[in-house]
Amino acid sequence: MRSYGRIFDPVAAHAQQSPDAPALLGTDLGTLDYASFQALIEEHARQLLDLGVRPGDRVACLSHADWRVAVSFFATASIGGIWLGLNPRSTASELGYVLADAEPQFVMNNLLSGETSSGFAQATQGRAVISLRDIIAALGQPGASLSRHAAWVDRASSISADEPALIVYTSGSTGTPKGALIRHSGLSRLSQVQYAAHWGMTAGRTICNLPINHIAAIGDLLCVPLLAGGALLLLPQFDVEQIVKDIEHYRLNGLFQVPTQLQRISARPDFLETSALDSLEVVGWGGAPLPRESLDRWRQRGVRVGSTYGMTEATSSITYSDPGASDDVLLNTVGRPDPDLEVRFLGQSGWCRPAEGGEICIRHPTLMAGYWRRPEQTAEAFTPDGWFRTGDVGYIRPDGNLVISGRLKEMFKSGGYNVYPREIEQVLERHPAVQAATVVPRPDADFYEVGVAFVQLMPGGTLSPDEARQWCRTHLAGYKVPKAFRFTDQLPQLAIGKVDRAALRRQAGTADDPE
Repeated sequence: MRSYGRIFDPVAAHAQQSPDAPALLGTDLGTLDYASFQALIEEHARQLLDLGVRPGDRVACLSHADWRVAVSFFATASIGGIWLGLNPRSTASELGYVLADAEPQFVMNNLLSGETSSGFAQATQGRAVISLRDIIAALGQPGASLSRHAAWVDRASSISADEPALIVYTSGSTGTPKGALIRHSGLSRLSQVQYAAHWGMTAGRTICNLPINHIAAIGDLLCVPLLAGGALLLLPQFDVEQIVKDIEHYRLNGLFQVPTQLQRISARPDFLETSALDSLEVVGWGGAPLPRESLDRWRQRGVRVGSTYGMTEATSSITYSDPGASDDVLLNTVGRPDPDLEVRFLGQSGWCRPAEGGEICIRHPTLMAGYWRRPEQTAEAFTPDGWFRTGDVGYIRPDGNLVISGRLKEMFKSGGYNVYPREIEQVLERHPAVQAATVVPRPDADFYEVGVAFVQLMPGGTLSPDEARQWCRTHLAGYKVPKAFRFTDQLPQLAIGKVDRAALRRQAGTADDPE
């Protein structure tokens, strides 16, 4: 089996082999080449050593996506620390929970003074907080307190690729958030497989604008291009107009976003005509299907399109759509399993054939190292022989592509039957008037639980509850048909761009809706 190394080694190699190649775009210092980027990493690593960071220590960083985040992350990893991203949009209680659980040595605050909220002050009360902006600004200046270079070299040489470099807290939508420990090797594998092997990009110029507390930001959007020698632009948030301007200005050729973001870009009135997007070669997404209308418009732009399926604990993607995949594959599957990753399906009576389906289980040495300080939950996440249980239910089609039927924890019981929301959502999304749909359960006196469908229509689309119900009855068994249909202009979303199912469950209520 192929081996994967430490995440900071490729960046150092690029600094030696291609020192003038652009690494970080649009920084306060202009474009940073790999030689400058590596110098900042090494100097910041020595700062962290002076601050007392030791192998296994956690270093938290409160920031939007920003070039200093890249320096902080690679510097921490290079001395054996475990980096933790904090989202400035999190509440005081959310930040407080993560900080109390991870117990970082200190928090690097990368926000401007006016951005730091009282909630952050409350969450960090009694903890050491250091300005990341100030400490990086001091790099290379006379009088800066730096250890000997040998200290950094000694520390870096002792780090194993199997050790964790990152801790990512799961969303907690179905329980208490857990900190998944992400290995160097997992992030390294993600870069090698995704950027070069799957997307076919060797000198990519891409963008990162997702919250830094998610694996998609640090893994897919930060590590992937920088480990591969590409260039990266980090932006604090998603803004349609700004992204289009940046694509044109920096000649970005890869755009990897959640479907909602791609959908909003493709909805621009001048999307098909503007020359601002001419540099784009590849557009990819994950986390949810891209609506058909948006897929059609991106295809009309002439770019290569593709999707992936993965999760925090897997680190790298589990599946990829084939180059040139059909609309059917992109709309109804998540692509083909990575051949380097072992995939099996677990049913109620044991392992199942891929065509029969069941819970998707995966095995590879680069999966997460476990949940931080949760040995029992780590053990529950794996089978006795080392297969990680994803919690997703699916099956392999005859063409080799994986279909996700739903999540075990999203499954609900209606009249004694197991109902998987994703199956119903896919049926609704095949209706020409429907842009997106989410199905959640609500309590019911007769059936224990019934489904409530929240439906986002296409612009100008019309659909009545009776028509939606009849459409579902045509394609689904009766017990799967939602009890109520609610139509909305926009489904609520989490910070990462996924649908906020918890919010919809709260809205679903307990009584029949007037229709």
